[in-house]
Amino acid sequence: MPAQLPPAHPFDDDKLREECGIFGVLGVADAANFVALGLHALQHRGQEAGGIVSHDPEQGFNSARRFGYVRDNFTKTSLMQTLPGPLAIGHVRYSTAGSKGQTAIRDVQPFFGEFSLGGAAIAHNGNITNADALRRELIERGSIFQSSSDSECIIHLMARSFQNSIPDRMEEALRRVEGAFSVVAMTRTKLIGIRDALGVRPLVLGRLGEGWVLSSETCALDIIGAEFVREIKPGEMVVITPDKGVASHFPFRPRNSRFCIFEHVYFSRPDSILGGRSVYETREAIGRELAKESPVEADLVCPVPDSGTPAAIGYAAQSGIPYAMGIIRNQYMGRTFIEPTEQIRNMGVRLKLNVNRALIRGKRVILVDDSVVRGTTSRKIKEMILDAGAREVHFRIASPPTAWPCFYGVDTPQREKLLAATMSEEEMRQHLAVDSLKFISLDGLYRAVGEASGRNPDSPQYCDACFSGEYPVEPSDMIEQGFELKAAE
Repeated sequence: MPAQLPPAHPFDDDKLREECGIFGVLGVADAANFVALGLHALQHRGQEAGGIVSHDPEQGFNSARRFGYVRDNFTKTSLMQTLPGPLAIGHVRYSTAGSKGQTAIRDVQPFFGEFSLGGAAIAHNGNITNADALRRELIERGSIFQSSSDSECIIHLMARSFQNSIPDRMEEALRRVEGAFSVVAMTRTKLIGIRDALGVRPLVLGRLGEGWVLSSETCALDIIGAEFVREIKPGEMVVITPDKGVASHFPFRPRNSRFCIFEHVYFSRPDSILGGRSVYETREAIGRELAKESPVEADLVCPVPDSGTPAAIGYAAQSGIPYAMGIIRNQYMGRTFIEPTEQIRNMGVRLKLNVNRALIRGKRVILVDDSVVRGTTSRKIKEMILDAGAREVHFRIASPPTAWPCFYGVDTPQREKLLAATMSEEEMRQHLAVDSLKFISLDGLYRAVGEASGRNPDSPQYCDACFSGEYPVEPSDMIEQGFELKAAE
């Protein structure tokens, strides 16, 4: 098994990628099977590797960690039989913190630790912005790290705690942590969920018969037939046991919520619910707002599949311009299609997307996409559209310009590699060589996600640092490495 996997598609590095998805089940027979199904539904949040830890009263803790897709690993009976018990948690990942692009199996979560109070496993979604400082401190005090992941700091902090229960040790450890985190954890008898005080990353609670479920998104509840109960609140810790159910408290100093607004734009699946709203309906509303802000005369509105589809439908409905599938996605383009020779690499986007030539020829086309990161994919798609005979190409982007990296659990390039960090909108238009290019405004995005008055500049309702450069938690490790924050206006 190689220690490093190629990207799933030749142009994946031109999309922002979530770090991971987390899932946990308590109180059902063979809980690991339900976790595997939940992770399959969360595969869009992490396709690099996955892991499951389970506990059985007779066999104790068991774990399995594998590279690749859930469907290729955790559907095998021989493997799932090694994960018995009524309690299990799981994790799918991309690498952000640690050795990017050099993932070892030891970096794959959940992480497990054996404490004096018993064993515990944790799965973490997010990014610890003071992980370097914590790691140095812990190593100086004798901790021996087994991975390059920032999440392992939590296990070591728990080990050094003198609290009388594992949930209390976790609570104390997370008080030392800065950044963004949603955590699903387990002991021999408890399922634990916790979000940071800002609630940057998502976490929801579900009910499965007499059992309980924690998940990054509601779509993963649907796949196992679980009932959505509610979202875990920012700063909330829930400790779930079979006999007492859900016990909730708030261990952190209260702060105004700063949920990641890009979850609405791209990360979450369109069939999930965020903040009581359908993600699909929100993305359609983004398209409508974009059409109001940036109209243009054209013959067709076409999505860049699949992430641009709901916004394109909204744009078409608002503008009255016909919606059309001008680009067709190859649904069967897998990770290991063929050996990526130089000739195949040069085919690039064509391996995954193909233009519907009969529809495009002679038309003025509006292409709707979720974001522009480096711009490499946008240029290739534009060339495909023009090669198919389009008269004009107009890009409409369902998010503001991405000009700043994320340090809270999203894999973003260095700032100088972000197109919007070095170019104005007009310069980007010229670079992409399209007839027009318009992004939704930050206020427009806020209106589309339900904030009628737009963004509150004094106290933003969401984390939008990738657009605004205003970081709700100072990225102390990155500042130490020389990263410069946005100058105060």
